[in-house]
Amino acid sequence: MHIDISNLKKRILTVLFVTASMVFFSVTAVQAGYIDDMPGTPLYDDPSDTKEKLDEAERQKEEKKAELEAAQLQLQSTQENLTELEGLKGTYEGELAVLNGQMQEVADNLAVIEAELALKEIELSETQQALDETEALCEQQYYAMKQRIKFMYESSDTMYIDLLVSSGSFGEFLNYSDYIEDLEEYDRMMLETYQQTLQTISENKALLEQQLADIQALDDAAVEEQNKVNGLINTAAQNLASTADSIAGVEALADAYEQECIQKQQEKEAADANYAAIKAQYEEELRLSQEAKNAAWRDISEVSFEEGDRYLLANLIYCEAGGQNYEGQLAVGAVVINRVLSSKYPGTVTGVIYQSYQFSPVNDGHLALALAEDRATASCYAAADAAMEGQTNVGNCLYFRTPIEGLTGIAIGGHIFY
Repeated sequence: MHIDISNLKKRILTVLFVTASMVFFSVTAVQAGYIDDMPGTPLYDDPSDTKEKLDEAERQKEEKKAELEAAQLQLQSTQENLTELEGLKGTYEGELAVLNGQMQEVADNLAVIEAELALKEIELSETQQALDETEALCEQQYYAMKQRIKFMYESSDTMYIDLLVSSGSFGEFLNYSDYIEDLEEYDRMMLETYQQTLQTISENKALLEQQLADIQALDDAAVEEQNKVNGLINTAAQNLASTADSIAGVEALADAYEQECIQKQQEKEAADANYAAIKAQYEEELRLSQEAKNAAWRDISEVSFEEGDRYLLANLIYCEAGGQNYEGQLAVGAVVINRVLSSKYPGTVTGVIYQSYQFSPVNDGHLALALAEDRATASCYAAADAAMEGQTNVGNCLYFRTPIEGLTGIAIGGHIFY
């Protein structure tokens, strides 16, 4: 039985490449925490990839800064609103204090008025009683006087004769006559006096009634004022309660915005730190890239390729540029060989391709699948052969990636080489 040693070696190398790729993919995927799903995009050690991450980090940093500023403005606006509400609350409290003072004053005045009203009612009652007594006395006196006048009028003809006959002398008669006149004068004087007293009491009664009416009007006004002030107090108390409720709501909102500001501040600090870290990484990668270009390079004649390098390189070219023209495929192969030639990179095709985080098809498993099925096309193999012979259409470029804004280099196929 004839065994094709060359074909057997190729199959063994294929199995080894597939196994190594799958193991490496598993390890690096876990270490990296994610897998870049964009074929043809070098990962962390590529400055252009880091530049893209740096741009994204800067965008996120500015976004978090804007979010923090917006949250701070909301907090400031809420705090200003809270200050206004607290000022309004103080105004209502001041109004309430003034109104309470007014209510106390009105209540004190009302108490004085009520006391005066009570005294006037007593005085009016006493005056009314005196008036009633005086009227009764006057009535009695008036009646007695009428009886005397009637008697004297009806008996005037015989009374003087009787007095003259009964008098012991004319002088005594004159005395009786004077007495009768004095009695008449007294009756007239008493009548006038009682009439004046009655008039005075009547006037006092009218004055007291007017005073009582005035006091009652004051009492009514005081009660009305008390009700008015009480209504204002109720309104102020309601406004104060409503403002207190509003303050509680705004305080809760302010607390929420304050917590949001704290969160946004933390997010901004994290974004700033992430940006600073990626920027430092980007600057370091640029430095290493420049060092690699300036370092010693071997000649292609000094490289000893291993069996299977062509197979590995062709399938990598397929993964990175399988859908591009030959020039784009050659450019990818040339970058790999340039790294083999640079003293800053591994000296073998296998070492360069499987160097940590360099080529995304290695990390996302596409290369392992291509190797298992040998998906490389004839043009991919031709590009691999040309690159391994030292041909390059990108000079000594060591990196390539899909185009991004700000990245300059040699544009071939769907990549920028630099």
